[in-house]
Amino acid sequence: MVKAVILFVVGLVLICLGGDRLVDAAVAIAKKLGIPQIVVGATIVSLGTTLPEILVSTTAAFDGSAAIAAGNAFGSIICNTALIAGLTQTIRPTKQVETASLSWRGIFFFVVLIGLNICGFLTGAFGRPIGVVLLLLFIVYACLNVVRASAEGDNGEEKEDTKNISILKQIIVLAVCAACLFVGANLLVDNGILIAEAIGVPERVIAVTFIALGTSLPELMTSVMSLVKGYGNVGLGNVIGANLLNMLLVIGIPSAVAGIPLEQSTVRVDMPLACLVMAILILPILIRKKSSRIQGIALLGIYAVYCIASFI
Repeated sequence: MVKAVILFVVGLVLICLGGDRLVDAAVAIAKKLGIPQIVVGATIVSLGTTLPEILVSTTAAFDGSAAIAAGNAFGSIICNTALIAGLTQTIRPTKQVETASLSWRGIFFFVVLIGLNICGFLTGAFGRPIGVVLLLLFIVYACLNVVRASAEGDNGEEKEDTKNISILKQIIVLAVCAACLFVGANLLVDNGILIAEAIGVPERVIAVTFIALGTSLPELMTSVMSLVKGYGNVGLGNVIGANLLNMLLVIGIPSAVAGIPLEQSTVRVDMPLACLVMAILILPILIRKKSSRIQGIALLGIYAVYCIASFI
């Protein structure tokens, strides 16, 4: 138990340090290239912070733990949106949201998620064809980010002197920070699972709570540090981008490799709830062009009820 506690603390330290520098490096790249903060948050940052979910779900698929593979993905979407975005918007609502960048990503998210909901309800599984489609959609999403980056570049953000910013240096910092987040999250998840198993918690509950929360800690730390440093759009973009990658890669890769049979609780609870919390986060922002503290409080309340219901 002492060893588990020590490893838990080491993981927490790695996540804190990695999240802190990851935000700085991402914002520096955004300024240097003239790319909106929300675009960097939804691409570079979200890819780095989603690595733990990708590893956990792919490993679970090879090990035959389908409930963990599917539960981790949708549990992470719920955690990212209801807990992380809920917490940051409760503390400091984003006053000026880059809606042009947010709108098409929101549409892309809902189209994919509704499609997965229908498929899961009708077939009770995500087979290899669905996995291949999701991976192809990831390529489409990546291309859209590249194509639209220049169009979204003129976003009214304050221009600063970027002569002393080295793109190569910041990319190296991003890679190192992503590695720290990756290792730190795995340390936390592994020890959290050991504790959960010791007290007899079911596999799906472990997936949608302990593992989902553990693998979402990079997003949490990144969003909190973005908030502290005054880059709210980076945190918001990170959450939305990470949610998309949770479907396209975290579900796509293991589905393409081995297929993922779904539990009824995943189809009837986790997937519809993921759609609901994203609607609560995105739709008011698109209408008002800013978020509100009420949204954050509502999302936190939903997450609390969800966790309690999962254990009950």
